Amino acid sequence: MPVRSGVEQRLALAPHGKSIDVYRPERAPAPLPTVLLWHGIGPDERDILMPLAREVAAHGVLVFAPDWRSDAADGGRADLLGSLEFVRARAAEHGGDADRIVLAGWSAGASAALGVALHPEVADGWRPRAVVGIASRYDRPARSTGHVPLVDLAAGPAASPVPVRLVHGTADEQIDVAFSRDLVAALETHGWAARLDEVGADHAGTIMAAYDPELGRCRPSEDERVRRAGELTARAVAEAAAA
Repeated sequence: MPVRSGVEQRLALAPHGKSIDVYRPERAPAPLPTVLLWHGIGPDERDILMPLAREVAAHGVLVFAPDWRSDAADGGRADLLGSLEFVRARAAEHGGDADRIVLAGWSAGASAALGVALHPEVADGWRPRAVVGIASRYDRPARSTGHVPLVDLAAGPAASPVPVRLVHGTADEQIDVAFSRDLVAALETHGWAARLDEVGADHAGTIMAAYDPELGRCRPSEDERVRRAGELTARAVAEAAAA
């Protein structure tokens, strides 16, 4: 694992006019392993990922965190695939390695990331170096493809396997950790290399956040226990990118 460094944050504009935050480690030699990190179902909530994205970048990884809207007519598919198109085309401009792009996501963003690996035709046959899924379920249609990942796996998809790293909180009351355990079993049955890291956190805690009922959304958490759990998530993402 690379030595932690400072992080620069920039703002870019992805296709369809969506904002995308770019986190780059300071003084790190290019080209950098690159992660496209998708937030969950809340529309345009890339800011929720800032603590996690900065922590991943501090380990020597270039991280892109875009907005996308789950309430769009297509469920967010155009936004998600548009951000992927942007990263593939522009990663090198930001010091990244376009041949080492990992797709990662939290909650609905995680199943969307796996969906692309299972259906590379949505990205012109492109396949990620690896997938990291954080606190998600995979028995519902992926926002990126409209297909159900577990159904795809049961049918024996034509896509070649890529490594999949999962992280899930053992105190997650919104999406039970059993969903990630079920996915690992299905992936391994069909020849995919898979690993699940279970951390002591709830749904938001896996990304260093906490749900704020007054705001009606998540916000960065200052709880040290939450921070430590999120650091384990960040390490999992960074390791997948560096592999």
